[in-house]
Amino acid sequence: MTTRKVAAVIGGSGFLGRHVVRRLAEDGYVVRVAARRADRAASLRPLGDVGQIVPLGASILNHDSLVPVVEGARVVVNLVGILAERGPATFQAVHVDGAAQVARLAASAGVERLVHVSAIGAAPDSRSAYGRSKAAGEEAVLRAMPEATIVRPSILFGAEDHFTTLFATLARFSPVVPVYGARTRLQPVYVADVAEGIRRLVAASGQEGAIFEFGGPAVRTMEEIARLIVAAVGRRRLVIAVPPALAWWQAMWLERLPGRMLTRDQLAMLASDNVAADGAPGLEQLGIQPASMEMIVPSYLSGYKIT
Repeated sequence: MTTRKVAAVIGGSGFLGRHVVRRLAEDGYVVRVAARRADRAASLRPLGDVGQIVPLGASILNHDSLVPVVEGARVVVNLVGILAERGPATFQAVHVDGAAQVARLAASAGVERLVHVSAIGAAPDSRSAYGRSKAAGEEAVLRAMPEATIVRPSILFGAEDHFTTLFATLARFSPVVPVYGARTRLQPVYVADVAEGIRRLVAASGQEGAIFEFGGPAVRTMEEIARLIVAAVGRRRLVIAVPPALAWWQAMWLERLPGRMLTRDQLAMLASDNVAADGAPGLEQLGIQPASMEMIVPSYLSGYKIT
């Protein structure tokens, strides 16, 4: 009797997770998709054959819920991350303690490959608590499982993202498109390229303990990205850089609202460039030529155009 290989994707119901799950299913894995709400993971079942995608309710904050997700898996991919703290879901709890917990479970279960997704900008001296927690999480993962592979993507774009679609929504309904961190340089990367990179790292050997930084083919300022999106949806809008002092004041109030649309820590993040480090291995080293925003963005933002 042949035992099918199993992959566990923690946080697999999210934007990047859906792409990773589909690729692992294509490679023949039975994919356990762990999400806080199992119903969200259940929507991924059509990405594989009958019974191939297994949704599981689990939280990175709950050790016991993760045990059956990891036990018996050959591969574990941890995609869990937050941009703002809410209740018990703090940067420390999710990015550090939770990531370490996944790595310890993977090591004790004899998992062959752990891919931990962090972020470009992870650094102990980052201006943002987000960046510092991401760095601490990487260290905790490698302490628990030194053969883990770390992936640091720049900001992701693609259909149903919360980045380009936000600018497109503003361009559709507002005559003015405000831009925070207008001069900050980013290297936006297509979500499908990042998922393919993870897939190849899962299949590759010799990348144990390595850190990859995934960026797109072009480096742009936030203001340039906003203008590209406004142009892509065929709108004529006034794109305005929000002065730092005003942005800080707005964030101070907005972070008190339930949705936490903007926080002071996010502004601190935007105070530093989000670009792959020179010499860092990236998508190209895995044989992937990253797609440009000009090639991809217009195709999925067509619904925002003037009709």
